[in-house]
Amino acid sequence: MTVARLVAPDEWVPLPPDPQPHPPTSSRSVVLTPASTVRLRAVRWLWDGRLPLGSLTLLGGREGIGKSTAAYTLAADITRGQLDGHHKGTPRAIVVCATEDSWGHTIAPRLLAAGADLDRVYRVDVKTSEGIDGGLSLPADLLGLEQQMRTVGAVLLLLDPLMSRLDAALDTHKDSEVRQALEPLTALADRSGATVLGLIHVNKGRTSDPLTSLMGSRAFAAVARSVLYVIADQDDPGLRLLGLAKNNLGRSDLPTLRFRIGSHHVTDTDEGEIWTGRLTWAGEDPRSLTAVLEDSHDTSDNRTATTDAGQWLLGYLADNGGTAPSADVKADGHKNGHSYDALKRARVRHRIESTSSGFPRRTYWSLPDTQTGETP
Repeated sequence: MTVARLVAPDEWVPLPPDPQPHPPTSSRSVVLTPASTVRLRAVRWLWDGRLPLGSLTLLGGREGIGKSTAAYTLAADITRGQLDGHHKGTPRAIVVCATEDSWGHTIAPRLLAAGADLDRVYRVDVKTSEGIDGGLSLPADLLGLEQQMRTVGAVLLLLDPLMSRLDAALDTHKDSEVRQALEPLTALADRSGATVLGLIHVNKGRTSDPLTSLMGSRAFAAVARSVLYVIADQDDPGLRLLGLAKNNLGRSDLPTLRFRIGSHHVTDTDEGEIWTGRLTWAGEDPRSLTAVLEDSHDTSDNRTATTDAGQWLLGYLADNGGTAPSADVKADGHKNGHSYDALKRARVRHRIESTSSGFPRRTYWSLPDTQTGETP
């Protein structure tokens, strides 16, 4: 009979190395690069603070909310060199891939209404080797697309909508498959220096987080470097608000922009009149995008209470030099008939800062640019 002997830890003998380590394949090799050799690059903006060059940006919003009109307005400004950003003063070409709307009935009239130079707008189509017209499919057509963009010097690729351009075999609700399509697209943007702007619809669920409302996988918002969002103003149905939901490359506190869309007569043809929507900017909105989304889910009574509390809060802080202890604000607000919830919503709506300082620590509410102390 053989008896097994337990081996004490100090008697353990390491296994010899694999006599036949796996050699690297001929087509792939691992390369290490010191970070000190990486050239630092300042971010350049196609639209100052909102559309970074060399990156993927998403523009979200419900169907019919005006996101396409906003996108084509920005595109038109680029063709005339009028968009505030790196290329202002220099008209540049753009490439548009649009499938939901007709070019003759909708897209070209919309661009004309926005004042676009149509000689600098390029529609992208795909032809097979058999000469059959087909739609652009990503990532399969990226190489050919990049070559054509470089040929015309395009600084914007507009995908309207983005979801329709992804390979039909991809499951847009799976992170890994979405990244499989989007990461090569971001690489195209980085190599070419152009902005890729993808329009995307949103879910109908109630949320104050614009990123979670985007249709499909969370990978869409994760891969994009910036996300713009369009929503209607609940207090003025004709007013639209364009806010910045995400900005990994710059400031995230830029003002929310207002705009309206009105009917515009483009031209007359042998077939009749051509009308389309035209965007008119209407200044800035003091509310953050999150506050606007919260307002959209509020009841009319809550919105009224928030408006009243906001008017009182702004006046109260102004009378106290712009800053006051939050405990005093809540106590005095309650005495004046404003609930804490209404004051909290008003603070978010008007971008009132909440900071803490001292020992024991005290929290203060401050008007923008007047806060003191350190953020908790």
